[in-house]
Amino acid sequence: MGETELDYALFDQRRLTMGLFYPRRDMSGPPQGAADHRVDVGDGVQVACRFYAFDRSRPALLFFHGNGEIASDYDMIAPAYHEIGANLFVADYRGYGASDGAPSFASLIWDAHPVLSRFHALLDEEGFSTRRFVMGRSLGGLPAAELAATACQRLAGLIIESSAPSLTRIRRRAGIDESDSEITRVVEAHAARLAAIRLPVLHIHGEWDEIVPLQQGIAFHEGLTTNAKQLVIIPGAGHNDISWVGRELYFEALAGFIART
Repeated sequence: MGETELDYALFDQRRLTMGLFYPRRDMSGPPQGAADHRVDVGDGVQVACRFYAFDRSRPALLFFHGNGEIASDYDMIAPAYHEIGANLFVADYRGYGASDGAPSFASLIWDAHPVLSRFHALLDEEGFSTRRFVMGRSLGGLPAAELAATACQRLAGLIIESSAPSLTRIRRRAGIDESDSEITRVVEAHAARLAAIRLPVLHIHGEWDEIVPLQQGIAFHEGLTTNAKQLVIIPGAGHNDISWVGRELYFEALAGFIART
């Protein structure tokens, strides 16, 4: 298999998607200063993205959100990213927000590639800084880590929030028998792929994360072989309150990582 050819569709065949995705529709327009974009991801499907731009000279984050979120949820949060000097480009998944289609595990990973291509093309066309990062929260850690591992040439760093993007965890959640040799090959190849990430990595995790326990996040972090990695644990934070329980520490970590990377 090539670098982008792991057969993630095997997980869809095990009915994983029934408990993994919680799509919501939203056709509302963007707030002032933001703009919506549609990205062709194949099979006649387009996914929706929202770009909260504020300064062409500043870095940009390509952001993949959690499984129960949509891009417009970040309308109120984007200004906090602007305050630390980052433009924010939030990608929805199939079936989410104004996107076409229905979510699947394979498309969660594979669609990240055309989304990244459009992200770079748009920023190039509009004269934005070439300093660009990819960030994934919770479920979004999987597509973000995929890009960091396989399409990192124009990325400055990877940011992981409240996530442990391991297929071992996904397999267990789906109740897939560990004796399944096809799945095992993909799980092992994926683990090796992530371990080989060479980009600088910032990993932010809540101390009391009830969805992705901190120990799972630590295990992922320790498996990274890059020397340029940082784990920031937000005291008292769970899975969904991490950016406001530890707001100061959370955004200080992001600002510091972006500034020095």
